[in-house]
Amino acid sequence: MHIGLRIFFGFFLIVGLAAFLTLRVFVQEVKPGVRQAMEDTLVDTANVLAVLATDDFKSGHLADGNFANHMARLHEQPVEASVWGMHKGAVGYRIYITDDRGIVRFDSSGAAVGQDYSRWNDVYLTLQGKYGARSTPSDPNDDSSTVMYVAAPIRDGERIIGVLTVAKPNQTVAPFIARSQRTILMYGLLLIGGAAVIGLVCTLWLVYGLRKLQRYARAVAAGERAEMPLRGASELAELGRAVETMRVRLEDKQYVEHYIHTLTHEMKSPLAAIGGAAELLQEDMPTADRQRFLGNIRSQAQRLDLLIRKLLALAEVEQRQRLEKREPVQLAQEIEHILASLEPRARQRGVSLHWRPPAEGQSFDVSGDVFLLRQAIVNLIENALDFAPSATDVDVMLEPGPHQDQITLRIEDRGPGIPEYALSRLFERFYSLPRPDGGERSTGLGLCLVREVALLHHGSATVTNREGGGASAVMVLPISA
Repeated sequence: MHIGLRIFFGFFLIVGLAAFLTLRVFVQEVKPGVRQAMEDTLVDTANVLAVLATDDFKSGHLADGNFANHMARLHEQPVEASVWGMHKGAVGYRIYITDDRGIVRFDSSGAAVGQDYSRWNDVYLTLQGKYGARSTPSDPNDDSSTVMYVAAPIRDGERIIGVLTVAKPNQTVAPFIARSQRTILMYGLLLIGGAAVIGLVCTLWLVYGLRKLQRYARAVAAGERAEMPLRGASELAELGRAVETMRVRLEDKQYVEHYIHTLTHEMKSPLAAIGGAAELLQEDMPTADRQRFLGNIRSQAQRLDLLIRKLLALAEVEQRQRLEKREPVQLAQEIEHILASLEPRARQRGVSLHWRPPAEGQSFDVSGDVFLLRQAIVNLIENALDFAPSATDVDVMLEPGPHQDQITLRIEDRGPGIPEYALSRLFERFYSLPRPDGGERSTGLGLCLVREVALLHHGSATVTNREGGGASAVMVLPISA
């Protein structure tokens, strides 16, 4: 099962089970709670009425005394009340009084006068000086017809001479119980629904962060330039920063080892040439030979200097995961300045630089590092000049890219083109092809720098053979918004 589903179901199971058990307890406690409150009220009512009925009971005028008259008027008098939204239109009490033998002497309903209630718990226990109460269904076949009976003693001094019982059907409070249960269930469902939403949001946040880290780890494993995607002080962000720190340290170690190896390998040839020329210069030789060897030392020293400078520039670019600062770059204007600076070199080689600016009204501005972009463009044009035969042209053009939000810088020469075996290796470090005029190979770092700069700007760089002969170098960059 997917980790997101596991987290969500685990969270929802815990919260949902807790909410369900809590709701069940609340719902189960509503009915006894309401009935306990009703019983407490009946206890107070029974004791008050017992005191009020004492004089009539002792005088023998219970059936026609003031108490009986008041009770009769109470049932005749209409009641208009709204109890928490529930309408009440009549008094729900039944009151009966028994003597010290349990015989009913007064009944507000008039149904039980003369009957023996001495075995009912309310009368039996009260006559013994205990708390007397019972709950009995009025219809044995209907469990919802229960009536609560609460009794209070009628005293003559310390002696119990009778019992007054107040009865109230439990059904009168059933609407309050049902409404309370509905309210609890409604809010309980809202609680469970809210817990589900919160669980879903938390799960999505966690899974989203984990997927970001997963994509980041895969990109790093594939050797791609990737930026740690999480920010803030969360545990996921801390984990991401720990992974990034580990990656940087491992990459730095491998990077240094690789560069030391490749640099020492590339420096062997010029150092050997310098050493050999220096040994020969210690001997007596004609002036022409001495000048030739001195020139060789100078050219090899210049090659070493160029190699180190380009290697440092490439290392600086490769170590960047992103551009720290971006600025708008008018690419067409920068290319014009570069072509003007390279014009003397082109004339020296007998090559013409042809600039094809974009059509008027077209915007070819990009956002990035102007210094790095200038270095990349210079490398591409210098590379074309190195391979362009004398009396040929090098075309530099800026045109719309393969997508609407991209631009394409294309540089084409009329040279020998690229051998098939070299097409897949052109962007490798220190890989270079011999120049058509027999000149020295380049450092093999220029195209590698171009590719890294393009990737830093979320673009791409390719070199292919041109139709009709020669090579075509293409750098695609996103247009600034």
